[in-house]
Amino acid sequence: MKKTHYNTFPFLLFFAFLLYSCERNITVDIPDSEEKLVVEGAIEQEEYPMVFLTKNLPYFGVVDSAAIIHLIVQEAVVIVSDGITTDTLQKTFDFNYFPPIYFKGTKIKGEAGKTYFLTVIAEGKTYTAETAILSPPIGIDSLWFETDKEQDSLGYLWAIYNDPPEPGNYYRLYAKRLKKDNIFIPVLGSIYDDKFFNGQEFTFSMIRGVSNINSTEKDPEYGYFKIGDTIISKFTSIDKASYDFWRSAEGEMYSNGNPFLSPSQIVTNIKGGALGVWTGYGVFTDTVICK
Repeated sequence: MKKTHYNTFPFLLFFAFLLYSCERNITVDIPDSEEKLVVEGAIEQEEYPMVFLTKNLPYFGVVDSAAIIHLIVQEAVVIVSDGITTDTLQKTFDFNYFPPIYFKGTKIKGEAGKTYFLTVIAEGKTYTAETAILSPPIGIDSLWFETDKEQDSLGYLWAIYNDPPEPGNYYRLYAKRLKKDNIFIPVLGSIYDDKFFNGQEFTFSMIRGVSNINSTEKDPEYGYFKIGDTIISKFTSIDKASYDFWRSAEGEMYSNGNPFLSPSQIVTNIKGGALGVWTGYGVFTDTVICK
């Protein structure tokens, strides 16, 4: 079968305009943004649900770890139900995550084929959402490490995937380096659908993401995996609503405040006036040793 090569890394075009003749100072009044609850919730196959609650930042607000700590919402009632069992999530502290305070379940573990309902009650308001855990993406045929041609020991993961014949499949990819990463981290350009390769075998690369919001491209290993790494790759299936959120959110992250890109609206599947997402993940993992 013909292979379709698909690179998950998004390439952004940055335009520089040089103004030689005249300059004008332009003042733009940006109205204060409405404070809203931000929900980032997930339930994975064979895992308990996790929900992070924060407040949104102003458009030109400072984005760093200190600012985000002050935006964490700690007082809330968070409930997950599968239609039969109800699980009231407990506040949890875990410094492997950022922010390190979130709500975690103890009764319900995710199962493929089930729908899960989320209710968040915070500051006198109620927010709801629902998501489904779809069948995991089991079509991974090969997974390997390949050094970049300009590097001696650094490179990317590559995989061959056989997409199912049914259209409308949506995916998100993660990776974790054993003894280096405490959690799974989304690869750069982690979200995609099968619009252009439905039912085909295709080859794609995975570029290492970062968990530290202060990480920069000055890191010589930024984006790379390294010879000697043992990497667990996590391939997940998600529903359309979750795909729409993560696609729009990644688009905003990669624009990095570029004034020449049009602003976009981040999609949400949270009802009641909050921002964010509640996502179910069907999970398939595989391991590769970089050599």
